[in-house]
Amino acid sequence: MQDNSPDPTDDQPAELATPEAAPALPANESSAPSYHYYVRFRTGTPPFSAVSRLAGLSRDEVVMVQTEHGPEPATLTGPGPDFQDQPQTGATQATYTISRRANRDEMDKFESLVSRETEAFKTCQTHIAKHKLDMKLIRVERYFNGSKVIFYFTAENRVDFRELVKDLVQEFRTRVEIRQIGVRHETKMIGGIGCCGRELCCATFINNFAPVSIKMAKEQNLPLNPAKISGVCNRLLCCLTYEYDTYHALRKGMPKPGKILVLEGVELKVIQTNVLKGTVTVISGPGGPDGLRVLTRQEWEPLLLPGAPRTVAPTVVSTAAPATDRRQPRPPRERPRRPKGKRRDGSDVEPKVRSDAGSESGDSSTEE
Repeated sequence: MQDNSPDPTDDQPAELATPEAAPALPANESSAPSYHYYVRFRTGTPPFSAVSRLAGLSRDEVVMVQTEHGPEPATLTGPGPDFQDQPQTGATQATYTISRRANRDEMDKFESLVSRETEAFKTCQTHIAKHKLDMKLIRVERYFNGSKVIFYFTAENRVDFRELVKDLVQEFRTRVEIRQIGVRHETKMIGGIGCCGRELCCATFINNFAPVSIKMAKEQNLPLNPAKISGVCNRLLCCLTYEYDTYHALRKGMPKPGKILVLEGVELKVIQTNVLKGTVTVISGPGGPDGLRVLTRQEWEPLLLPGAPRTVAPTVVSTAAPATDRRQPRPPRERPRRPKGKRRDGSDVEPKVRSDAGSESGDSSTEE
């Protein structure tokens, strides 16, 4: 009995119980001709490459594939890649080795294996409801030799399923393993159709999930609408990683939005870049559609060279007014002279009375 309950994280998900690859073909047999095929262990699972000494294997034929825990039956899906022209790191680069064709008894047991997995799925659901566990059962896989049964489930939090394991061991009388997986692996097991109209990548050829970030969508100028960049699992699309390295390499030498370029003495501001076409959209002046311009690679590349001007030299503008506009000095205003003996209002000034200092009698005389 084995109890395995890792955290349900998408960055480090639980590894699926894909049959372990068997050792490569012996080195002494490397001179013999080898043939490469694609095999599928269960319906809806991704195909794997396999090598064999058997020639003439046809599609949908059941073969026995060598794994670490023993031979496993698989269905042949078609011819595989030829590794003869590629650098060899060992005797073969295929994942599995096909040992022989399956006989009639093995083919009948392989057909009944699917129905036995379906029965185990229903039995496990009954025990989950019995223990009132908050978990969702996704798939059941059973080894061909019956040595182990693996149950996959999803849950928002950690689940204590120790009592569930005891019931399942008593039910099946074999080793039982329960694995908690994330939403990406759940979608991989269930399968479906993506927004592109094709079968989901994770359900066909993706074995290990690479980390995906929103930066990859920004680098490719994709709309940051969650409905358009999210997959069936409500996580970022795995295909965002396919062309990210190419976009990142092409954008390295291009000017970023907001950079100022000087072309023919005019300052241009970068507002958008097209990585695939290699063009840069700039704007000059106060803005508006009249100031937009698209520069080709031949036009903007010289502007980024070390000797290219970065800014336009400021123009000195004189603040003094022209001579013709200068104001003439105002002439002094002449005040009219007031007549003597007259006040401002025009009345006569009264004569002053003087006293005679040499007169002893103190008589005063008036003088007009």
